[in-house]
Amino acid sequence: MGRALSIDYGQKRIGIAVTDELKIAANGLDTIHVKDIHEFIKKYVAENDVDTFVVGLPITLDNKPSESTIFVENFVGWLRNKFPNIEIVRIDERFTSKMAFQTMIDSGISKKARKNKELIDKISATIILQSYLSSI
Repeated sequence: MGRALSIDYGQKRIGIAVTDELKIAANGLDTIHVKDIHEFIKKYVAENDVDTFVVGLPITLDNKPSESTIFVENFVGWLRNKFPNIEIVRIDERFTSKMAFQTMIDSGISKKARKNKELIDKISATIILQSYLSSI
């Protein structure tokens, strides 16, 4: 059984989270600049057994595509072409940034550290991945 790799795709930064090989727990992995994501994914997949990509689905409250949907769809197309044997699952990512911020507050992270958008992106990817794990 392979790992699931979660991707919270943003226009500047991309939060990454990953499961253990048994797909029991989701853990934040990294935040990658958008220009570096292709190389990061290729290297990670070459070094680890990944059988599922979990990609956040950016939709609005009225279930319509958000402004960032086009960027995410282009990236998902690249994933499909580059890794045709790896399943791609889309998970609603509404409220993940707010949930990530609240998680930081609940964890006692300082106000200064909560301004770190990279940390928010990584936690958001973890929340998306945990949502996926709860559904399987």
